[in-house]
Amino acid sequence: MKKQLFIACTIFFLFNGLTQAQNKKSKAMDTQSIYQFKVNNLYGETFDFSTLKGKKILIVNTASKCGFTPQYEQLEAIYKEYKSKGFTVIGFPANNFNAQEPGTNKDIETFCKLNYGVTFPMMDKISVKGADMSPIYQFLTQKAKNGVKDSEVKWNFQKYLIDEKGHLVEVYYSKTKPDAPEIVNWIKQ
Repeated sequence: MKKQLFIACTIFFLFNGLTQAQNKKSKAMDTQSIYQFKVNNLYGETFDFSTLKGKKILIVNTASKCGFTPQYEQLEAIYKEYKSKGFTVIGFPANNFNAQEPGTNKDIETFCKLNYGVTFPMMDKISVKGADMSPIYQFLTQKAKNGVKDSEVKWNFQKYLIDEKGHLVEVYYSKTKPDAPEIVNWIKQ
């Protein structure tokens, strides 16, 4: 009888420990999502990433005076084509590379609408590298925070793909166009 009681207690404690470990892992994964962030858009309004649950997201750092600036056109095109299918583009203007985004939020808004007809959400100008890096870009670039990989923002128009659960999937550097097959195929999956 004592032996059976001992075995039952051992099984209980092992099962309980395993359940607690799984719960901790689940909670850790919950914090490793884009949904924890709130940022300001170009108009100074709060944008809550948790409103995008269930959508695929392409996050891109943008600049108005860059050789890659024409990518706004492809970003807008894929946004329009796939937004009704659970996809969005989020732009973050940044002035980290050769002062290629010197304007104010109002200047950026005017430039994007006038030159490229941008309708996808554009956020407040931030820093995407260095000591003043925005917390959302710390998440995107640090494996310890995103749970997937480390990366460095090397230039304007670097793309981060986020899945429907808010987790980082992949990073594409500036030369990969927004309408490249690898990005479009991911959107369609």
